[in-house]
Amino acid sequence: MKKIILASGSPRRQLLLQQIGLDFTTWPANIEENLSAPVSPLELAQTIAFHKAQEVSGQLEGGIVIAADTIVVWKGMIMGKPKNRDEAFIMLSRLSGQRHQVITGICVIDVEDKVNDMDGEITDVVFSSLSPEEINCYLDSGEWVDKAGAYAIQGRGALLVARIEGCYFNVVGLPLNRLKLMLAKKSINLLGVN
Repeated sequence: MKKIILASGSPRRQLLLQQIGLDFTTWPANIEENLSAPVSPLELAQTIAFHKAQEVSGQLEGGIVIAADTIVVWKGMIMGKPKNRDEAFIMLSRLSGQRHQVITGICVIDVEDKVNDMDGEITDVVFSSLSPEEINCYLDSGEWVDKAGAYAIQGRGALLVARIEGCYFNVVGLPLNRLKLMLAKKSINLLGVN
């Protein structure tokens, strides 16, 4: 099997790939993420993932590069990672009692033939109604730092979520079934079936 490179420093994405037994190395992409491009949220997440994959694959001689970008969309507004606690409080206040979408764009590039594949996943998430005190208690955990939408469903943020419709792993940051289908196009079968 070709070497797999994850173009991300995200501990969540690394844990998900470890969970499925994938042997990989990490090479975090170093790009500026522009969340204001005039495209749909799905196209935006895919474009950022593509730029991450391109940046890393350009520094390699071989292997398969996996890049992803996850954004949160509420009422058409894109929520990236909060810059500070005040911004995180505003984000969670908006999501309280509401439905939002978690969108992950994925790009997989074979470094040798330069052929890339882009796809994406959308999951609907419904939050419980949260009091300002509950939001502040969650923010005290510090878990919101470096998280799109200011929460982590795989941690204490699970207590904010009433239900999801779609792929749970997408909300964590990497839709594993979608990735399995994309890697199969590159002749990498994650289940080991020939």
